[in-house]
Amino acid sequence: MRKRRLLFLSSAVATALLAAAASQGIRFREDVYPILEKAGCEACHNPNGVASVTRLQFPEAGSPEARIEEFGDSLRRFVDFADPENSLLLKKPTNRVPHVGGKRIAPGSSDEAVLRAWVRRLATVPSLSAGSQPAPKESPVLRRLTHSQYDNTVRDLLGDIGHPARQFPPEDFVDGFKNQSRAQSISPLLTEAYGAAAEKLAGGAFRGGDARGLIPCRPSSPTDPECRAQFIREFGLKAFRRPLTGGELQRYSALFEKQTDFLEGARIVVETMLQSPNFLFLDPGAAPAPYARASRLSYFLWDSMPDDALLRGAASGELDTPAGLERAARRMLASPKARDAVDEFVSQWLRFDQLMTQLKERRSFPQFNRELALAMTEETRRFVAGLVWDDGNFMELFTANYSFVSADLAALYDLPAPATEFARVTFPAGSERAGILGQGTFLALTSKPAETSPTARGLFIRERFLCQKVPLPPPGTNMNLPPLTEDKPRTNRERLALHLSNESCANCHKLIDPIGYGFEKFDAIGARHEKFRIHFSREEDSDDKPKTAELEIDPKGWVAGLPNAEFASPRELGVILASTPQCQECIVKQLFRYATGRAETAADQPIIQQALDEFRRSNFHFRELMIGIIKYAEFPPEANRQ
Repeated sequence: MRKRRLLFLSSAVATALLAAAASQGIRFREDVYPILEKAGCEACHNPNGVASVTRLQFPEAGSPEARIEEFGDSLRRFVDFADPENSLLLKKPTNRVPHVGGKRIAPGSSDEAVLRAWVRRLATVPSLSAGSQPAPKESPVLRRLTHSQYDNTVRDLLGDIGHPARQFPPEDFVDGFKNQSRAQSISPLLTEAYGAAAEKLAGGAFRGGDARGLIPCRPSSPTDPECRAQFIREFGLKAFRRPLTGGELQRYSALFEKQTDFLEGARIVVETMLQSPNFLFLDPGAAPAPYARASRLSYFLWDSMPDDALLRGAASGELDTPAGLERAARRMLASPKARDAVDEFVSQWLRFDQLMTQLKERRSFPQFNRELALAMTEETRRFVAGLVWDDGNFMELFTANYSFVSADLAALYDLPAPATEFARVTFPAGSERAGILGQGTFLALTSKPAETSPTARGLFIRERFLCQKVPLPPPGTNMNLPPLTEDKPRTNRERLALHLSNESCANCHKLIDPIGYGFEKFDAIGARHEKFRIHFSREEDSDDKPKTAELEIDPKGWVAGLPNAEFASPRELGVILASTPQCQECIVKQLFRYATGRAETAADQPIIQQALDEFRRSNFHFRELMIGIIKYAEFPPEANRQ
């Protein structure tokens, strides 16, 4: 017996020694990191993931090898050095310790064995990290004008209000917006559209003479060289948002000289400039820094080209300091064009386009039509505009006990008809509506044609108001829910329980479905109901009457990952979101993405944080956030400290 015990102990010691030896030679990037990638850990553990509030943050996509190795070494924070088997790094992904992301690595698997070896290595080998490396700076991005920016620019440049970009191919939404640089390639179809628009715009500009006053001088002859040069120089400054180079002046002069009529020469120059990358792109790299800054400022705050005053500010050096830039921004925010620009941001952020293309089941929702959808977006526009331009606390976006409703919306919301269309109306004390979460815009666009969608509502809140990306379902996942039958009617909560019974679905759906449960008292167009109604239709030639089932609604919801985040109505969730740091920071991130045309990176965190701090100090005034974003994006906090 003693001999057998000694043999057993020797075997255990040998296994431990072999495991220890293996852990010494294990390589993180080659052996461990692929396992974590396969498990999908980085989908939640990133600055915009559902687990963004935890200490574990994966490197950004495309990070260099040294950054990945440094990340592997940093995981020792989750290692129990006294008892490696008790390490969170081992117990969380296997769900031995409750994990919001569920089981990502199967206990007892070969993947777990590799992870265990890495835990042992971290527990026994001193840190080899040379210290945290500074985050790489974001490279400049090439951004073309969006369709709305194109229309606004030709309006301000040529006086044209025909909205030619409405005939362009539709734009794609990436990271929530249409102006993100990585989705702004120019297709052959768009190139053709630009050419046709330029020809039509240039022809219209000089139809019947110089009716729009584009020529700043009176030509003494059809080939007046001084007037020609002045026109090219001044129009080029506005069209390219920077002074023309000497070579450009010569090329456009040569093109002009080929025409025998002055207006025809001006027309051909305008048509050619409107097809140039210097016009179509926000900053193709040729503009001196102050002019490039003027363009970025203008297309953010006005969704259009710089005016003469801003171009003069670029020339004089006014925009070369944070104080000068802020003065220019405050002047611009006083213009009506700033209101239109904020409208454009809001319409993209809240995806008005999805609401306008919604189809609802006619028998269940006969009152829903395009006019009602337009009324919903108008309600939201006026509601947000009041917060922005009256310097309200912008976090009331989620908590306000009032809105701006039309007669049709008042009927939908079971409110008295307003005195005038879209008058401000206060919700009754017992109303469960509040802010954007109680409005038809959100409730209708996150629903299906015939019923609500707790999943879509939860996903919208995660992505739009918490800036958290929920991983996509695994390929081949069956997304269908059990059908509704007369013999066994079920609520959406009961049907969605299927998601939680399937492990491949549960990991993500428990992050989003419970949020949507809290809205189940509001139907697919935003009307409130106490019972969950299911209508079972009949064939047209059937003598049977349609049957309706009414079930009790359980409105209890919660936001996994947030403390004390249980709620049972839009109003209760609004209070939670308004006071949640992640939601406050998300507002900053969404505006940063829109302003810069790209998603934020680790290098941008000081900008985000500084803008967030000022946003909070201002009592969440949105205009102060706009100024903070542009100021710190142009003059990052690190540069200010030098």
